[in-house]
Amino acid sequence: MITARYFQHRLQFKRPSGTSRGVLHEKETWFIQLNQGDRWGIGECGILRGLSVDDRPDYEEKLKWLCDNIHRGEDVLWYELSEFPSLQMGLESAFLSLQGEKPFQLFNNEFALGNDHIPINGLIWMGDTAFMVDQVEEKIQQGFRCIKMKIGAIDFDQELAILKSIRKRFSAHDMMIRVDANGAFGTDAIYKLEALHQLQIHSIEQPLPRGNWEAQRRLCQQTPLPIALDEELIGVFSPEDKAALLEEIQPQYIILKPSFIGGFRGADQWYQLAKQRGIDAWVTSALESNIGLNAIAQWTYQKGFKGPQGLGTGSLFTNNIATPLQIKNGYLSSNKHRLWPKLPLAIS
Repeated sequence: MITARYFQHRLQFKRPSGTSRGVLHEKETWFIQLNQGDRWGIGECGILRGLSVDDRPDYEEKLKWLCDNIHRGEDVLWYELSEFPSLQMGLESAFLSLQGEKPFQLFNNEFALGNDHIPINGLIWMGDTAFMVDQVEEKIQQGFRCIKMKIGAIDFDQELAILKSIRKRFSAHDMMIRVDANGAFGTDAIYKLEALHQLQIHSIEQPLPRGNWEAQRRLCQQTPLPIALDEELIGVFSPEDKAALLEEIQPQYIILKPSFIGGFRGADQWYQLAKQRGIDAWVTSALESNIGLNAIAQWTYQKGFKGPQGLGTGSLFTNNIATPLQIKNGYLSSNKHRLWPKLPLAIS
């Protein structure tokens, strides 16, 4: 018989981190622990207050319901949790963990075994000019070949100046640059995209606020710069609605954040629908702890996604859970010489 319980942890940021809704100082996260005889599994429910569609007053009540009904099985529960994508993610991960050869080996692939790595982008948070320049310098020194810069917090000309300074030092061949507007652009979006295109920017995430499909479609048709939809995917549950969104907007890319879009099954559903329409994708974590990040990274490797992924968020916290995950020279890997945690989880 499988039994389940849940518990919570609050992750503390090393420095306040900008989001589309303000500044984060901490992030609460929840874990589902499964037990079956002498085996156990764990999954993270990576909710992000103010952005996750399941940021609801009844969230913990639904999490308790999930644990109380775990005997009903993963498949049944996943469908009944359609409006709680982070719980779907935690449920899937916990069962993969329980069924794996080891609790933190969810997939039998070379990344999970510590024999290969995943290229990732270095994340540059929004802030004043000095703060953003310092981050860029740090990522360059750390050996990243791809950076993603959050834009929209300061004057656009200042942001362009930062990007120009990077391009003076590194060509597009030597450094891939992605930008993420978090929906901050308005009616002048096309002019900003043209300016970014002149700097050989790889792509821009979510230039317009979500929910305006017609404006997004026009921009995707006119843009000189590939557009990746991110927040636009949140809260779209049925396969029919997902297909309708992709058909209407026709973006160049979509961003897959499993904790926001229904776990691995939900992300795979988006990806398959996108591929059918010639739309590419990459995977990004959603500020999960190292437990959730490990699960997403192993799934990303298993699916064979190419190019830099957005999986470099584990180092953002002062009290993350210590795992073998490591970032070196712009790659995420699992150090096979380090031990995975045991229950109860040790918070570093």
